[in-house]
Amino acid sequence: MDTSQTTSPSTASTPRTLTTLYGNTQKLDGGAMFGNAPRSLWQRWFAADDENRIELGCRALLVRDGERNILVEAGIGAFFSPELKARFGVGDSRHLLLDKLAELGLSDADIDVVILTHLHFDHAGGLLAAWEDGRPARLLFPRARFVTGQRQWQRACRPHARDRASYIPELIELLAASGRLELVDDGAGSPSLGSDWRFHVSDGHTPGQLLPEVAMPGGPVLFGGDLIPGAAWVHLPITMGYDRCPEGLIDEKTELLADLLARGGRLVFTHDPQIAIGRLERDEKGRFGLVDSASAVLDLAE
Repeated sequence: MDTSQTTSPSTASTPRTLTTLYGNTQKLDGGAMFGNAPRSLWQRWFAADDENRIELGCRALLVRDGERNILVEAGIGAFFSPELKARFGVGDSRHLLLDKLAELGLSDADIDVVILTHLHFDHAGGLLAAWEDGRPARLLFPRARFVTGQRQWQRACRPHARDRASYIPELIELLAASGRLELVDDGAGSPSLGSDWRFHVSDGHTPGQLLPEVAMPGGPVLFGGDLIPGAAWVHLPITMGYDRCPEGLIDEKTELLADLLARGGRLVFTHDPQIAIGRLERDEKGRFGLVDSASAVLDLAE
């Protein structure tokens, strides 16, 4: 796993608050979400419906950094047609992320930067307006810079047959045409973010996934993306069937968790329906776990 420090001017002196935003949920096959782990194990953490699907959250992280509003991921949103919405078990026809922003007195037009760990539909679909019959896809967040990895962008533009269905062609076209796409090379920082933002680069789930870390007084806060999508995946052997390289992912996860633990770090989970954030611990057998976990983060401030 590669890590990099951003090179733009520091924002450490400005007030900063972190808030998790729980958007539209989805349902995916439990076996696919837990790879080679048997149901007898993963059903301890998730209850499956009669189609063997488990309910997953799509959580974003809002970082209010002085006068800037930075959004980490946009969730699945409500862009799917009714047919696809039913197939993927998407909860609610409203774009719930926009509703959560509105509760904070914000709209998508108030977001300055959107960080996309990767461009799969359940992480970037929320960039699109809710589905309307006969209306083409429409890009939201009209002022935002869209930050994602250079290699992930290349994958999205030329996807492999294994994950072609995970990308939204219309979204890729709209991002390319926006003039506000910022691609981050491995080992480089983002001009749109401050010097106390750090990127971890992971390839186990998808090439060039960016995992952003922001400095906070109680220890760094890292958004786990699909390297560590929920509390259950903190356990090192647990991977997803969707991961392109499970063994490589376990190595990346081991390195990242050890580093974060040593620095007193916390993890934000995008897909966990119950746990939004937790601080890492490690037991006498070397197994990672969580302490001080919470179901939401409301204005975690410096």
